[in-house]
Amino acid sequence: MEKTGEQDSILKTVSAEAENAQECREQEQKEKDRQIEDYGQLTLDDGQIRIHLLNIIGEIEGHECLPSSSKTTKYEHVIPQLAALEDSSDVQGLLVLINTVGGDVESGLAIAEMIASISKPSVSLVLGGSHSIGVPLAVSTDYSLIVPTGTMMIHPVRMNGLIIGVPQTFDYFQKIQDRISGFITSHSRISEERLMKLMMETGELTKDVGSVLVGRQAVEEGLIDEIGGIQDAFSKLRELIRRNAGSASSGTARVH
Repeated sequence: MEKTGEQDSILKTVSAEAENAQECREQEQKEKDRQIEDYGQLTLDDGQIRIHLLNIIGEIEGHECLPSSSKTTKYEHVIPQLAALEDSSDVQGLLVLINTVGGDVESGLAIAEMIASISKPSVSLVLGGSHSIGVPLAVSTDYSLIVPTGTMMIHPVRMNGLIIGVPQTFDYFQKIQDRISGFITSHSRISEERLMKLMMETGELTKDVGSVLVGRQAVEEGLIDEIGGIQDAFSKLRELIRRNAGSASSGTARVH
């Protein structure tokens, strides 16, 4: 009887541990689902490498809230997460998935600068499109890819609302444009002259000035590094992470 009672006690303990483990897994899954729903972000873990996934979609929201019917990327969500990523010793790399129509210049550039300044390896993948201020975001990582059907629209800076018709306004426009162009050319292989030519193209868009680059065109122009998909993006990021780990162990600086 004592043996049977001891066996029952062990079975109850094992059963309770199994239930607790199941509850922990369910809680972790709920937390992952909440991160995706609230922030469009997730940390992926294959047991060896932890990768932070950042999803940049819809319109990049600025200092004013967009209508609730619009899909947006909020900089007040993204920037703290990127800061936490840089400070984390558990996450080794960043994968940025991009499908955006553009949006607020200040917010988009702020996110791009944060991504570019992260010390950990980063890779971007342009899916449907990376238009307007989405171009600096696409080139801000250590390595960039675009799917064959992905598009990138390059055009001069625009402004909504009241505009005062004085020379200073246009000087301010030029300063904004220079900031965007300077970031793009310093984080990609395209020259400033070629970028400006694409930006000022008048024969491609029917109601606007600018150019649309599709897939391989973006690679040929030097904006994006490679044509590829999600498998290629993960493969490249893991390669950069392993290279970074090797550099760190030998005491040398990481090379992008």
